[in-house]
Amino acid sequence: MSSVDVVKAYIERIRQINPLLNAMVDDRFEDAIREAETVDRLVSSGEKTEEQLLIETPFLGVPFTIKDCFRCKGLRQTFGLVVRRDTIAEEDAAVVKMVKAAGGILLGVTNTSEVCMWWESNNKVYGRTSNPYDTTRTCGGSSGGEGSLIGGAGSIIGIGSDIGGSIRIPAFFNGIFGHKGTRGLVPNDGQFLAAEGELINYNSTGPMCRYASDLLPMFKILAKSNLDKIRLDDPVDIKKLRYFYVENGLGSPLVSNVHPESKNAMKKVVTHLEKAYGIKAQKMDFRELNYAGAIWSAKMATGSTASFSSLLTNCQGELNLPLELLKWFGFCSDHTFPSLMLCIFEKVLSLDLDRLSFLNSKCDVLLSRIQQLLGDDGVLLFPPLPRLAPYHNQPNFTPFNFHYTAIFNMLGLPVTQCPLGLSVGGLPLGIQVVGNLYCDRLTLAVALELEKAFGGWVSPSQIP
Repeated sequence: MSSVDVVKAYIERIRQINPLLNAMVDDRFEDAIREAETVDRLVSSGEKTEEQLLIETPFLGVPFTIKDCFRCKGLRQTFGLVVRRDTIAEEDAAVVKMVKAAGGILLGVTNTSEVCMWWESNNKVYGRTSNPYDTTRTCGGSSGGEGSLIGGAGSIIGIGSDIGGSIRIPAFFNGIFGHKGTRGLVPNDGQFLAAEGELINYNSTGPMCRYASDLLPMFKILAKSNLDKIRLDDPVDIKKLRYFYVENGLGSPLVSNVHPESKNAMKKVVTHLEKAYGIKAQKMDFRELNYAGAIWSAKMATGSTASFSSLLTNCQGELNLPLELLKWFGFCSDHTFPSLMLCIFEKVLSLDLDRLSFLNSKCDVLLSRIQQLLGDDGVLLFPPLPRLAPYHNQPNFTPFNFHYTAIFNMLGLPVTQCPLGLSVGGLPLGIQVVGNLYCDRLTLAVALELEKAFGGWVSPSQIP
């Protein structure tokens, strides 16, 4: 099959599903077809051997998509802000350049939440993106457009960013794989919330895909300058790993309890490891997880030099919050309800030095405990969000459930989100696989094992 055939097939699929999902928000289809034609000419010319092409351009002719917050030359970069609706990127972000250099062909950019800071992908520029398994439900956020498009078979591989779960939440809700790498491995240059202050340690760019086998080659490209730290080519023997799991989540009154079907999915993974390999996973309880949300909020508040209110103005001053609330009640605001609520939360959040020191201490203790537990041969199985993909707007009533993913951004640990089939109601189930710092290869290897055992991505519809 030629690159042109593959690219055209995905373009056709996007045109079929995008009216239902509203996932892709700007495209470069004609350019992509021309680039695919160039690839096919190169392959047929015989100028380079198949081995040379594989080494130099491992993703030669493969289409990919990316979240709207990344710069992609010639495409809009709005990150959901009305004031940026006509902003066209003049150059590519670092990771876009990397994948293109590896032979990838960019199809377009996908929807996000407003300024990428909410776990539903909805904004006043492009509107709401839906879940391919049930369009009355959310696709998650903030890389929700990417998750929805890939889950709906409109893209084979994509790139998201994750500062509180923005890769893993959409991966969970849309039944695909997503990887948030160890902190600092992948450059964030050329995207919104790239490398400002301490945020560089919390924000992680990573791959999203339907098949676990695509995670490793994608991550190799994205983390190219730091491969010596993570030894991705070292073999991993699943049978020799140690496994730990947390069953009941965070234990905070601010978050929902873990859904019974998610608990059952966790038990099935633990049972599989025992039956297939004779491995007894150890159940764990970390008291420090009770402070997960407070730790994330404190570190985000002190790690950025720009307020959330200023981000909503594209850093052109501060948002007039009272006026904007009046406009919202009058149905004429350019901002979403969650964004305005985050502004209010930011203004009422008060952190004295003693409280900040206390939370930093809890974070340090939690990281130390997990690191000592896992060593270089252990993984921690952890629930994804406590509820399966909720209905649109339902996250407004459970705003803190994202703490299940957000705590690992503050710890800097690698996490791979893996699908585990569908619930009784047809919604994706899943699990987070957490590794020690720079042990990304372990979580990626476990993802392959879980795909083999539980089937991985399940198509939400018949694909012609």
